[in-house]
Amino acid sequence: MSECVPRQSKASSARVLTRTELDRLSAEQELVSDFKQMKLEKEAQKNWDLFYKRNTTHFFKDRHWTAREFEELKAHREFESQRLVLLEAGCGVGNCIFPLLEDDLNMFVYACDFSPRAVEFVKQNPLCCPDRCHAFQCDLTKDDLRENVLECSVDVVTLIFVLSAIHPDKMKLALQNISRVLKPGGIVLFRDYGLYDHAMLRFKAASKLGENFYVRQDGTRSYFFSKELLAELFEETGFQPVVNDYILRETVNKKEGLSVPRVFLQSKFSKPSQSQSS
Repeated sequence: MSECVPRQSKASSARVLTRTELDRLSAEQELVSDFKQMKLEKEAQKNWDLFYKRNTTHFFKDRHWTAREFEELKAHREFESQRLVLLEAGCGVGNCIFPLLEDDLNMFVYACDFSPRAVEFVKQNPLCCPDRCHAFQCDLTKDDLRENVLECSVDVVTLIFVLSAIHPDKMKLALQNISRVLKPGGIVLFRDYGLYDHAMLRFKAASKLGENFYVRQDGTRSYFFSKELLAELFEETGFQPVVNDYILRETVNKKEGLSVPRVFLQSKFSKPSQSQSS
């Protein structure tokens, strides 16, 4: 069995590309046709539903790292019985929320996803009981979260590998929607694909939809964020930056002699308290 050793560090600037990588990116400028782009947008929900039909609950590993990376998810409360209210925006099949619910008995989770099939998988999990979890289908760009979540009632929002799947023109709509249910002083915990991640460099010709925006073979889409653009998106929707760093992760396969550079953005943005916003 090949041995893979991950090495991880934080960085304030994006990964520096090799000349070969730069040449490859600059050569791939032709965009997918407008007709196909409109079709992909129209069928976005169907494509994610088919993804979960094919992979069920087995594609992603449970994200036990979230509580380690984000101290806001740990059970630090002013008093022992205080309940943390979390919104997992884009919950998939629950790989993030179920480890958290297992570890913290005083947590209530609202879990929503674009894919109805993914939401059904969440509802079938024994940990998704009504007094601890409410799962519902939602298009963050057009379905008002307040139909399922009380306005200004959420302490923490997790937005993990979700915003990248939304068309760049609609990202602000999703953030505005999230802001309405987040308490003043609440925080958004963000992790997603960063600029020049290995996955971005692997896209073949006829996959480019726009600047840093690509379509996979299964019709699902992915955007790769620069920290500057991410900060601008959040600040223009009223959030304040707390942390905004690249995570550079190198996975080394010693047996094969391969090194795979991964780039993520790991960030925190807060909703101003009423005293700050007044």
